[in-house]
Amino acid sequence: MFNKSAHVLSPASTMASLADGGGGEGITALGSELPAMFDGVKMAALATVLYVIMRCLNLKSPPSPPQVSHQDTPLTRYLLKCCPLLTKEYIPPLLWGKSGHIQTALYGKVGRVGTPTPRGVRKLLPMHDGATASFDLFEALVEHCTRDDITMVICPGFANHSGNVYIRTFVDHSQRQGYRCAVLNHLGALPDMELTAPRMFTYGCTWEFAAMVSYVKQAFPGTLLVAVGFSLGGNIVCKFLGEDPANQERVLCCVSVCQGYSALRAQETFLQWDQCRRLYNFVLTEKLKKLILSHRESLLGVTSSNISDGDLSRLCAATSITQIDDTIMRKFHGYSSLDEYYKQESCVRYMHKVSVPLLLMNSSDDPLVHRSLLAIPRTLSDAQRDLRPHPTRRPPGLLRGGRAVPSAPYVDGQSHRGVRRRHLPLGEQPAAPPRRNLPRFEPGVRRESGGNARRLALDFGMMTVGGWNICLSFLRIVRPQVVPL
Repeated sequence: MFNKSAHVLSPASTMASLADGGGGEGITALGSELPAMFDGVKMAALATVLYVIMRCLNLKSPPSPPQVSHQDTPLTRYLLKCCPLLTKEYIPPLLWGKSGHIQTALYGKVGRVGTPTPRGVRKLLPMHDGATASFDLFEALVEHCTRDDITMVICPGFANHSGNVYIRTFVDHSQRQGYRCAVLNHLGALPDMELTAPRMFTYGCTWEFAAMVSYVKQAFPGTLLVAVGFSLGGNIVCKFLGEDPANQERVLCCVSVCQGYSALRAQETFLQWDQCRRLYNFVLTEKLKKLILSHRESLLGVTSSNISDGDLSRLCAATSITQIDDTIMRKFHGYSSLDEYYKQESCVRYMHKVSVPLLLMNSSDDPLVHRSLLAIPRTLSDAQRDLRPHPTRRPPGLLRGGRAVPSAPYVDGQSHRGVRRRHLPLGEQPAAPPRRNLPRFEPGVRRESGGNARRLALDFGMMTVGGWNICLSFLRIVRPQVVPL
């Protein structure tokens, strides 16, 4: 019904018409539109880049104070009043401070500007199996405000030692507050110290830490101890205290920072990609692989070694921590399976036996410790606990300050307030918080005259409380002990 004529233009005819000048206007119009098209592409690319940067830097996450759930007891009220950092809003460094990944990379590899280098004395301790444990002893730079002798026994994180930047920073801060520090060097972690037995540190072996604590107690008979553990070290410290009630003698409290509590449950999350956990796992695997291979001669040169050449060959092909644990680490102590190794070496089996106050700190978006693992410290919040752990999400971080370059002089940028424990005779009720005439609730031991009550208040430098979600579990003292003053 409709008669239309179809016009088909071949490339040859099109080129001919353009050559005759008929397409000059079309070329001109196309040329004028090209800059606008390129500008649109640039704007889209820029918007995409800005969106990715905002997501990576976690800029949409507003800063917020920690949320601490606790029972209303005199001890918890006293703690929260003496340590305002527990309820203070965390202010991260400008722009990049809300990204836990960037803070981990900068602080782990670069460290702070002008990281201190404390000077200590290295002690060597022979072990029963021929191994040689080592730790560094750092004396206090000033007298403690209470004039008492308090020693921090510190267990570093995965394959770390006293030379790592975060340990140096923490030790320097503690020394300046009047604390002696003893820092364990994990077996095999020191680059200039060879193994004397076919064994390295493991996830939960407490032998070296126990030897260090025993030495400190013997060398300083009047000292009181504060046990501090970071990451893997937190597992070792909590496990050590729960293994034997005698290990808790003269221990005032225990601080655990960013540990996973149960390797058996954590292994299910090691290969997940959320929070880049698989990437972190691979980086740690390469670090541990390199460390083990550096002690190849020591591990293979003894007839009593459980490690063979075939194990080292499988080690080279490992791409995750679980593969190394199954191939090498569990064999140091003769475990028959990986599950047995993880179960026996985790502190979750011992934490309920710890009767000294515990401070458990975790970040709810820790790339290595899955959020599901934070349910473990929650189980400690039964009727016998004074503070219930309640981790809440907030920007993770180790550095503080509202500027791009952190101005915090110490690890948390705060003066060390106190977590204080009172030792009361049986049958005596806890007293009210200290009188107002105490200047700013200064930390330390306060002796009171009158009656037979002897109260002990302990303060320790808080590590990164401002940037971590806090899990607190202070055990109620069922049968209080009076610590000699």
